[in-house]
Amino acid sequence: MASTKKSRTKGFPLEKSDLLDMYRQMYLIREFENSSAEQYAMGKIAGFLHLYIGEEAIAVGSIKAIEERDHVLGHYRDHGYALALGLDPGEVMAELFGKKTGVTGGRGGSMHLADASKNFWGGFAIVSGHLLPSVGLAYASKYMNEDRVVLCYFGDGATNAGAFHEAMNMAAVWELPIIFYCENNLYGMGTAVEHVSAVQEMAKKALAYDMPSMQIDGQNVIEVYEKTKEAVEHCRSGKGPMFIEALTYRFRGHSMADPEQYREREEVEQYRAYDPIPLFRDRLLEEKVVTEDELEEIHKAVNEQVKAAVKFADESENPPLETLADFVYADPITVR
Repeated sequence: MASTKKSRTKGFPLEKSDLLDMYRQMYLIREFENSSAEQYAMGKIAGFLHLYIGEEAIAVGSIKAIEERDHVLGHYRDHGYALALGLDPGEVMAELFGKKTGVTGGRGGSMHLADASKNFWGGFAIVSGHLLPSVGLAYASKYMNEDRVVLCYFGDGATNAGAFHEAMNMAAVWELPIIFYCENNLYGMGTAVEHVSAVQEMAKKALAYDMPSMQIDGQNVIEVYEKTKEAVEHCRSGKGPMFIEALTYRFRGHSMADPEQYREREEVEQYRAYDPIPLFRDRLLEEKVVTEDELEEIHKAVNEQVKAAVKFADESENPPLETLADFVYADPITVR
């Protein structure tokens, strides 16, 4: 969440503690995802598992720019948002394991992480399915004078769906406080964007709705933070919605079940030169914000945290079978 402190570190828009926390969060997401992949291979995580590896700077930088009162909605690649919002890694891992100690009691799994206390409403498995509910939350914020901004993440593939255009249109018509945050990782599942989108610069799609937009470097966590902060201020000042296209790249397949036959290994290695974590680490070292020893302490602490998360998930109980039908329907209303 956005820092309320006024001091700044030379060359950066934030103070050292904020910068180190952002690095820690990015490293935590990476290690959590690596560990999740291992647990999936061991059969401890069932269903689909979509990893956020390579895109960490977007979740961390953008969520740093919002306030606790703001809403966050994402797609099925949602572990990064959950951890950047401060959800407990052990409870997130337990949710992936389907355990009753998970963030939604083992009922949501990887694609449906949510925490109402953080105003984090998911984790949606249907491509573009969350865009209209996001507009609804933004409408409620404006109607009730709540001064909340909605951060709605989606992939480039979602921009070809009807719900995307409906959401963009209504948000523009009603001048709602919502940021449409497109994570353009160049592929919709196994299809490259140039094969399915007549407009390959996603930010241009906002022009049809007279909506201001920007294209940013999604691998630069500081740029993500600064540009998101601009968008948040735009929305909170009553100027209506904004569209951000963050250019990024996922280093793993669409999901753990993806054989990745649609792209060459050389392409992936080429993009690894833009890995957001080493890029941020090198800049912090170059600007003498942090020392190698300080970074190593962060690495050790995060590695232990992830190990503890797996242990917690492993040792947690499964949801009792008799609760299988709980929460399927709302409690019946008693007529008086």
